[in-house]
Amino acid sequence: MSNILIIDDEKAIRKTLSEILSYEGYKIDEASDGEEGLKKFREKNYDVVLCDIKMPKLDGIEFLDKSRESNPDVPVIMISGHGTIETAVEAVKKGAYDYISKPPDLNRLLITIRNAMDKTNLVAETKVLKRKVSKVEEMIGDSGPIVRIKETIEKVAPTDARILVTGENGVGKELVARWVHEKSNRATGPLVEVNCAAIPSELIESELFGHEKGSFTSAVKQRIGKFEQAHGGTLFLDEIGDMSLNAQAKVLRALQEGKITRVGGDKDISVDVRVIAATNKDLLQEVDDKNFRLDLYHRLSVIIIHVPSLNDRRDDIPLLVDKFLSDICTDYGITKKSIESDALDGLKQHNWTGNIRELRNVVERLIILSGKAITAEDVNSYVLPRK
Repeated sequence: MSNILIIDDEKAIRKTLSEILSYEGYKIDEASDGEEGLKKFREKNYDVVLCDIKMPKLDGIEFLDKSRESNPDVPVIMISGHGTIETAVEAVKKGAYDYISKPPDLNRLLITIRNAMDKTNLVAETKVLKRKVSKVEEMIGDSGPIVRIKETIEKVAPTDARILVTGENGVGKELVARWVHEKSNRATGPLVEVNCAAIPSELIESELFGHEKGSFTSAVKQRIGKFEQAHGGTLFLDEIGDMSLNAQAKVLRALQEGKITRVGGDKDISVDVRVIAATNKDLLQEVDDKNFRLDLYHRLSVIIIHVPSLNDRRDDIPLLVDKFLSDICTDYGITKKSIESDALDGLKQHNWTGNIRELRNVVERLIILSGKAITAEDVNSYVLPRK
């Protein structure tokens, strides 16, 4: 049942509104002035507030200001018999959901309340979705290497130091980047990810720095690059070892000067970005092979975090398997399956060339093909499919 707070110094108005809205199925609380209304507002969660403007102790506009300080998501509908157009405009500018004159038209009032309820529900759903989308997966493991990575993240995240994350494919380098961002002072800003290996060399500059309309054949409109998109936040350059030398030179300038220039443009654009780079390559070897700039390497590697392969942290496999069992079974809408100790031992002995990514796929395969419990026989049969 939705809760509505009615604030009005006229008892007859409060009683009339309360009876009408109670009949419509709403749960009603009343307050005879702004101070009493503000006290109730702070003590209880309301879906909508109906508030008079002219009241003793605390008028409606003052209530509106203070209520938004406490909870700006609750729609406040102003109702007044003494209002003017200027008053209505002021109320809406200050955040009122709507303004209705006294005596209120019953149909309009009910429609306005219903629409305000829809807004409240939409705001709540949006917050839930944002939490789900932005939630960073837990970094699973208590082995020595993982503990050291967590400690390093705690130390470097609050700074703006650039970080180079190294490790094989599938070890979770992007998770390290997300945790650094999450624990940084830029956590409220954007985290923009770029997979340098997935973008053709002729397009990487446009992707990173943007382009002006007409700068090349297919540039039919202006494009904002990843550096600008990440302004005030973090830019994660994954697989930076695959970036062309020409693009490397421009990234180096952006890091040195804090400025970029769009492709086809001549205007310098200031950007405030923390860069985290990742690679599965030996960048110093790439420098020797003339594939990577040494000066860019030194710019990127203020802090180096190496993420070990799964084969180097086998003691974490039981924890990872348990997490994957929970997540995947939840996604499938089935009861979480158990796994026998012999089966876990079999997984710990496997050569994980695909690292954590491979382990998750294997657990999903076992969930689909096994019975209620995953056995050692299941591991022997399905982890390494027979030819």
